[in-house]
Amino acid sequence: MPTESASVRPSTVARRRRLRRWVGGAVVAVAIVGLLVLAAIPPMVTGPMIRGPIAFAHTYAPEDAGLSPEPVVLRTEDGLDLAAYMVHVPSPAALVVFASGTHGPSVTAFYGHAAMLAEAGYASLLVELRARGDSQGDRIGLAYGEVWDLQAAVHHLVADAAYAGVPIVVFGLSLGGAAAINAAGVTPAIAGVVSLSAFSSWSGVFVDNMGLPEPLATLQRAFVEAYVGLVFGFGRRELTPDRQIERLGERPALLIHTRGDTQVPFASFERLVERAPSHVETWVREGDRHLVVAEGSFLRPWEDAEYAEVVLGFLDRHFPR
Repeated sequence: MPTESASVRPSTVARRRRLRRWVGGAVVAVAIVGLLVLAAIPPMVTGPMIRGPIAFAHTYAPEDAGLSPEPVVLRTEDGLDLAAYMVHVPSPAALVVFASGTHGPSVTAFYGHAAMLAEAGYASLLVELRARGDSQGDRIGLAYGEVWDLQAAVHHLVADAAYAGVPIVVFGLSLGGAAAINAAGVTPAIAGVVSLSAFSSWSGVFVDNMGLPEPLATLQRAFVEAYVGLVFGFGRRELTPDRQIERLGERPALLIHTRGDTQVPFASFERLVERAPSHVETWVREGDRHLVVAEGSFLRPWEDAEYAEVVLGFLDRHFPR
């Protein structure tokens, strides 16, 4: 007759089987809930962020920088009218197109840069990107739609007979920097890029700011890419700076970032540098300065001598007067 230790009662076996099924079902349920949460985060966070139009609390007067720009209206490929401001210079060495970030500042904050560049022999076109300020649009494009904005600026400059043959450089901050890289990748007429605090891709900076460990970061990145694909079109999913920077060819570019940036973490800069052609120049500052320029000097960038030397030195080397 078998002992109790040598046999298991049928009821005990059934309980163990039920327990295993319950645990398995609970694991599956938790996994499904987790995936649903990860899928819900991108539209919950990004949806309100891209909703426009953005009304700036403050814009800047060109007179404060000693400028009298020509107001320009740019028409984009997808039918939006954009406000822009042309700072003319006789026989310029290059035409610099400025673009700002996601929610600001207004591109008019670059009047100080335009004044500094004008003195050095460079003309400027300051473009208020879609869904911001006086430009049309009801949705920020996360550097997908803004490519059309910068291409509209390029087309305007190329069509101006007074500037025939003058090289065009795109100069962007944050999302504007990402759009500048994207635009250069698909626009051969762009001769160079200056990018401040650009993200490598929207999914990349989204996950960086969440601080998720792998493999959760991989899952979240996939959901972010699916969301932006649904919003902006899956046909534009290759239009990310970390992909488009590889298409620069021999054209010069300057990537600038601060190591402690809490808006676009330094990891974006590292990914861009990793995929950039070897000739692309970089400059890194310590601290958390998303605007890069020394505090209080963005409107007067010449007061930040180190920054001014880096920017003007890059332009002078590649686009000498």
